Amino acid sequence: MPSLQSAPNMKANGSPNGDPDGSAVWLKEYGGGDDGNGLIRSKQDRPLSRKISVPAAILAPYRLLIFFRIVVLGMYLAWRINDKNEDAIWLWGMSVICEIWFTFSWLLEQLPKLSPVKRTAELAVLIDKFETVSPQNPLGKSDLPGIDVFVTTADPDKEPLLVMANTVLSVLAADYPAEKLACYLSDDAGSLLTFETMAEVASFATVWVPFCRKHDIEPRGPESYFSLKKDPYRNKMRTDFVKDRRRMKREYDEFKVRINALFDMVRWRSDAYNACEESRALRRHRELHGDEPIERPKVPKATWMADGSHWPGTWMNSSPQHTYSNHAAIVQVMLKSPSNEPVQGKNEESRCLDLSGVDVRLPTLVYVAREKCPGYEDNEKAGAMNALVRASAVVSNGPFFLNLDYDTYVCNSRAFREGMCYMMDRGGERVCFVQFPQRFDGGDPSDGYAGYTNVLFEVNMRALDGIQGPVYLGTGCLFRRMALYGFDPPPPQERHGGCCCCCDPRKPKTPGGVDSDEERQDFRREDEKILSTYRKRFGNSASLIDSIPMAEFQGRPLADHPTVKYGRPSGALAVPHDPVTQSMVADAVSVIACSYEDKTQWGRRVGWIYGSVTEDIVAGYRMHNRGWRSVYCVTSGDAFHGTAVINLTDRLNQILRRATGFVEVFFSRNNPLFITPDMKILQRFAYLNLSMYAFTSLFLTVYCLLPVLCLFSGQFIVQTLSVTFLAYILILTVTWCILAMLEIRWSGIQLVDWWRNEQWWVIGGTSACLAALFQGMLKVTTGIVLSSNRTKRSADGDESTEPHGLKWAWLMIPPITIMLVNLIAIAVGVSRTIYSSSPEWSKLLGGLVFSVWVLIHLYPLAKGLMWRRSRGKMPTVVFIWSGLIAITISLLVVALHSPSGDHQIGGSITFP
Repeated sequence: MPSLQSAPNMKANGSPNGDPDGSAVWLKEYGGGDDGNGLIRSKQDRPLSRKISVPAAILAPYRLLIFFRIVVLGMYLAWRINDKNEDAIWLWGMSVICEIWFTFSWLLEQLPKLSPVKRTAELAVLIDKFETVSPQNPLGKSDLPGIDVFVTTADPDKEPLLVMANTVLSVLAADYPAEKLACYLSDDAGSLLTFETMAEVASFATVWVPFCRKHDIEPRGPESYFSLKKDPYRNKMRTDFVKDRRRMKREYDEFKVRINALFDMVRWRSDAYNACEESRALRRHRELHGDEPIERPKVPKATWMADGSHWPGTWMNSSPQHTYSNHAAIVQVMLKSPSNEPVQGKNEESRCLDLSGVDVRLPTLVYVAREKCPGYEDNEKAGAMNALVRASAVVSNGPFFLNLDYDTYVCNSRAFREGMCYMMDRGGERVCFVQFPQRFDGGDPSDGYAGYTNVLFEVNMRALDGIQGPVYLGTGCLFRRMALYGFDPPPPQERHGGCCCCCDPRKPKTPGGVDSDEERQDFRREDEKILSTYRKRFGNSASLIDSIPMAEFQGRPLADHPTVKYGRPSGALAVPHDPVTQSMVADAVSVIACSYEDKTQWGRRVGWIYGSVTEDIVAGYRMHNRGWRSVYCVTSGDAFHGTAVINLTDRLNQILRRATGFVEVFFSRNNPLFITPDMKILQRFAYLNLSMYAFTSLFLTVYCLLPVLCLFSGQFIVQTLSVTFLAYILILTVTWCILAMLEIRWSGIQLVDWWRNEQWWVIGGTSACLAALFQGMLKVTTGIVLSSNRTKRSADGDESTEPHGLKWAWLMIPPITIMLVNLIAIAVGVSRTIYSSSPEWSKLLGGLVFSVWVLIHLYPLAKGLMWRRSRGKMPTVVFIWSGLIAITISLLVVALHSPSGDHQIGGSITFP
């Protein structure tokens, strides 16, 4: 894999005594000052971000307690192995195997949490360095690099158009230079409804974006803004805000009506055009054949655009070459690239707002529908993202791009700038992506299904940020284009030459300063070799290959400090950019063709990796494996908001999809056990924990059934409840609780979030993860792929739970069975002990505590099932099968392990 090498070290006039760790705090916000030690903080010395470590009063005991618990776990397992339960050796053996696995899993989960950190971005410094007047930038134009934003949608029937439109509008209104921002919408369905929605978005953006800039609106998605429950007039100083807001609300209501009417409008238009085509065909046929009785000529039921032409994508009435899996490539520039100079609005009577003194430029907006043909794998989201990467490279070629799901809108307009602080900071050239936390609208306020995943974002991601960086989570992520192209990061040591092999690093010239003929031939052969390598990797598009060195150069931080080894001069990007031309659009169409990826490394070593439903985890893993690092960016206000998981079906489908992908990763060449030394050991543990996540479900399911076996058989996992056993259990439980309290302290989550996460570890492990393990193993061994559920969402938040493919209801059978057999076992165990002539209360107590522990963890599932049952949503067959399985297991256990005697309930059962 080629490496991004150093360019000649370009130094500015900054102080040579700068703080290399990027954590210095300056005394004066503008202009520097003395820090008390004689060190002057100049403009070049100020970092764009700061790392805030967890206080030692919390972190030191947290680490100490982890190592103490590791020692106690080792001692406990050694004691358990040596102290066998001869009366129930089978019960002892199963429990010991499960506990060994749980210890191993806990180590993989806990060790990466040893060095959690927090970060903060310095927006004032970013503006001062990149957007203020300087000798290198005398006009004060923006020197920030460009950002391409990718919004993906797959099916307008399942993904509401209005939700997607709000996401695109929030991107267009983001607080980033309009000439440096481009938004690309990927329509994998090739639907005319999505295309015309984008046309409506482009029209509505001409008033919505200036309105946001004029009044500093937050959030900048119109639906979320007009739905705010807080006072919208607070902190608004302009006297015309009330009038503008009222008019904008009316404009948005009209916009929603037009979006909701698109389906009927397109259908009526197509019916009218098709009727005219049928009449025209019938007239021509009669002119040729006279009045002879003939069959009515067949005319394809096409879908028509507003200009009277056939839609080249998917038709409403499927036709060859116009279906979801077979349609042409489409690239349409909805909003052309803006001018480089601000364009001030005017107070025109024809417009609904007074935009005097407001910059009315809009970012570039491009609609993209990649080509699909029979015989070519579409690779779902990974294929769509790779198509966007190539199309954007030949159109705007932003050195950074941000990917968002269709329902993930921009909630903090300054989030793009905060992410850029980490990319442009000292050492930022080694950052492959900046992951933002995912926040959600709606959902259960108590988060009964752990759908907000606060533990993942506030605990695990912060912890990984202290190692090599967080994992990529599929949305809300700002990427460095060169990292996703498969290049290695710049080496820590300084090298001379070009930034990468595409930048033509050459040998020193002859003493006279002129290349000899032999050197020129060497250079020519080297250029041809590089070009050949790039064609094999990226394809034959000359525009795409030419864009690579430009993207690398524009993505460098400023060379304004001696510690910046791979920088660019200040003001290099404050120059006019090239407008989008027809040739660019034609090149974009060619690179999203089905056959373009043939004999290239797209999907294998370049871009999003194919072959897994968790393409996001694999893509981030590949970059970390090459030595890149990532950053977790928690903004002052939530950066992005998505749609929350609001019911049991969505949550289980989410777990099922993730866990299936993890099984695929474990059995692929992306297994974290086979990685390069460039990945840190604790980062390796984190990825290994993810890849083995689903395997824990086997041991967890068995462990949840152990109390049933204990209560039915009258035995326990140990011979007796000895003082040693109770002491170990007490120590492990107390240390577990203290660790949880310390995690809550340094992460800022609530206790209820932590407890919900523990409950859903059990619920998911005994339901969706168990099915995912079977599904993943089936795919790996036989190649059979079982489709998982997709939930249809409507714009108003209603949910349809109609199953597709793998019936979600059957996922409920294992946990429901576990709950039922535990309840039956409690009743049998208590009754048997009460009526026994020699009751063993200690073993009953152990089994009862064990069983109650299982039921408490499964309580949210039981609550959700009862709610669905009350609404008539839960299929009765699930309860029937679960009850039959529970009764069968209970009878088998009683028959095999019932004690002898006539005075006990459940005496010997004789099978005929």
